[in-house]
Amino acid sequence: MDQVWSFNLRHLGALLEVAQACNISLAARTVNLSQPALAQAIFRIERLLDARLFERRSGGVTITAAGSQFVPRAERALAFLARGVAHIRRSHGMPTLPRLEQRVTMSQLRALVSVVGVGSYTRAASELGLSQPSLHRAMRELQDIIDIPLLERSGRAIRATVPAERLVHFVRLMLAELRAGIDELSTRDEGLGGTLHIGVLPVARAWFLPKVLAEFCTRWPAASVDILEGPYAELLTHLRQGDVDLLIGSQRESVPEQDVIQQALFDDELVIVGRAGHPLHGKPALDTADLLNHHWVMPAPGTPMRVSWERMFQVRGQTPPVLRVQCGSLTIKRGLMMEGDWLTLMSRDQFRLESQVGQLVEIGSPGQGFWRTIALTRRTDWRPTLLQASFIELLGSVAGEMGDGEGGVGW
Repeated sequence: MDQVWSFNLRHLGALLEVAQACNISLAARTVNLSQPALAQAIFRIERLLDARLFERRSGGVTITAAGSQFVPRAERALAFLARGVAHIRRSHGMPTLPRLEQRVTMSQLRALVSVVGVGSYTRAASELGLSQPSLHRAMRELQDIIDIPLLERSGRAIRATVPAERLVHFVRLMLAELRAGIDELSTRDEGLGGTLHIGVLPVARAWFLPKVLAEFCTRWPAASVDILEGPYAELLTHLRQGDVDLLIGSQRESVPEQDVIQQALFDDELVIVGRAGHPLHGKPALDTADLLNHHWVMPAPGTPMRVSWERMFQVRGQTPPVLRVQCGSLTIKRGLMMEGDWLTLMSRDQFRLESQVGQLVEIGSPGQGFWRTIALTRRTDWRPTLLQASFIELLGSVAGEMGDGEGGVGW
């Protein structure tokens, strides 16, 4: 089980009270726990984190360096949960629920995330290793607390309501904040690990990102990196709900959501690419007829590369030709070009590796001003850990080696 599910929400709320009061006795009265019970709750969190959060002294407690790191994470985590519940209740004209961490349990939230994720009590119970009655009970208790329908039946199937999907979004942000707190403490001593989660689009996979990863793994020998690949919309969803820390790929003209921000890393020149031995290879200059008389393989409409390809014809006063094959997979595009005189547009970063193999060659340039900006995308309210900040620093440093990058990422 993911370690983050082992936290007790009520204990986390009590932790914040102790940090604020610097006194277990005073905090115990606020959270309606006995002093021994509160002390035991703090001990359980410390044992889970393998870190001392408070030093016990006569007359009270003082927060440790580890406590100063984790307490803000716990505060942000509970704030995400409170925002989620407040949002869906407000949309129904209902007031905010005070001290939510004393009402809701991690077991209930875990049931919510799992059932909504798979759309089935049977599958969720199997994944969690729980009985279906236990899941039903947890969901019923959570729904009674929030007082808003979270699931609805559609025949024999169940599906999440809009409030449930919105609440899951904030629960995932809460979990991401707690994981960041765990990772932050695991990297407080040199040589200890932590995990970085990165969403990556094809443009960044060829030379730029491997170079960053190699340097990062040298700098952090005990850390691990989890890379998630997929379509932009899917990766953006993972980013917004905290499943990935950063998204690296082509910069969009505008981002579809207000809770994320793009930051440019470097500009990457575009080149026309075909197979070695292509009839256009070596021609001093390509004319419009050359571009129209060969088949192209390009990604889906709306992607930055497809937009550049369409503009390449439009600036020449031509309508882009009909694509026989539409595909974003570099492997498939490479294989297709090896089977005939097909063409594609590619960033010079991507082409760098292809040219080393020798099977694909640069046919020519699409024209002046055809560049693609490589950017990182992050949540606007994201607070990076030391590990994440180190990776961002390396992104800026390697980007500076790419030509026009300035070697830094501003926050």
